[in-house]
Amino acid sequence: MDIVIISEFCEDFSKSDNDRFFYLAKMLADDNNVEIITSSFRHTTKRQRNKPATVWSFKITFIEEPGYLKNVCLKRFYSHYIWGRNVEKYIHTRKKPDVIYCALPSLTGPYLIAKYCRKNDVRFVIDVQDLWPEAFYMIINIPVLSNIIFAPFTIYANCIYKKADAICAVSATYCQRAMKVNKKCKTTATVFLGTELEVFDLYASEDSVLVKEKNEIFLVYCGTLGSSYDITCVIDALTFIRNEKIRFIVIGDGPKLAEFKAYAKRKKIKATFTGRLPYNQMCSLLKICDITVNPITHMAAQSIINKHADYAASGLPVISTQESTEYRKLIENYQMGFNCRNNNAQDLADKIKILIEDKNKAMEMGKNARKCAEENFNRSITYQKLKKIILDSMENT
Repeated sequence: MDIVIISEFCEDFSKSDNDRFFYLAKMLADDNNVEIITSSFRHTTKRQRNKPATVWSFKITFIEEPGYLKNVCLKRFYSHYIWGRNVEKYIHTRKKPDVIYCALPSLTGPYLIAKYCRKNDVRFVIDVQDLWPEAFYMIINIPVLSNIIFAPFTIYANCIYKKADAICAVSATYCQRAMKVNKKCKTTATVFLGTELEVFDLYASEDSVLVKEKNEIFLVYCGTLGSSYDITCVIDALTFIRNEKIRFIVIGDGPKLAEFKAYAKRKKIKATFTGRLPYNQMCSLLKICDITVNPITHMAAQSIINKHADYAASGLPVISTQESTEYRKLIENYQMGFNCRNNNAQDLADKIKILIEDKNKAMEMGKNARKCAEENFNRSITYQKLKKIILDSMENT
């Protein structure tokens, strides 16, 4: 089968790359002709890419994109628009594939590809990674005006959802959103982003980039440092505790890095900001930590995200402020940590203190987290469902 995977936001295609579509391409390439179409511009680093050093068993096509400097700016939407147009031009130059597996967001590329698939009788399978424009309301939420501004994005998203022959998503919440406007699709799958536990454990066994001092407690956050993540609430919580043994480890990068660092310094919190780490180094550092924290801001659109898999894989208890019902239920059902009131530093502090003072509870919750990872986040098992949908899409839609 000739399979095209379209994902604008792929990572670096290195041996330690944990990208969902990179992993899926490797799974499919043994018995199929696979091509990944991605951007020449890497969103994570905000730079044009270098070609990957390793040659893989599938084709990688980099489509030109102008790029942008900030996650939130008009230039970003223009850049996505140009990339989408260039993807459309390219897809007409190659032979017609059997199936196109397309990530959302962004929207312009998938919208044009949806039209191409309908016109050329190509099976169109989408994989919803985030909800646009719903996620934009975190940044601009002005009654009536926001709805007007984001209306074109909603139209694009609904058109893509309607045209899909099969719908995959990283959470049930996202899958349900797409199915609200798609009345014909009978094939759906919710498959969390996840990680390959065997690889995670191998990386976790490596030496950590940080050394933990005797009796030190590492509270760790891993992920983007942006508007959706309430790092200041965690810092405020630590000011209530005032335990010199606690060090706040922040793994990641983003537009609010400098702001968060300055806030931690002003509040006199012992914190280490590592910046973005390669996946193997992130795993080894995560493994020596004690408690993970998932501070998602009020009304954020995120549901099940990357960090949830890595947190669970590490076998550490999680403290979460996220309002997503889907993730809150996962924490409750597995008893793998605590759900806190959103933007409530005192509640966050109280839950941190429980885990510090009751080591048996922390250990038990950590074991439950690992069980959750084995049952819900292990890609070698869960991604078989995605593979089946792609390979069976010709018959099942």
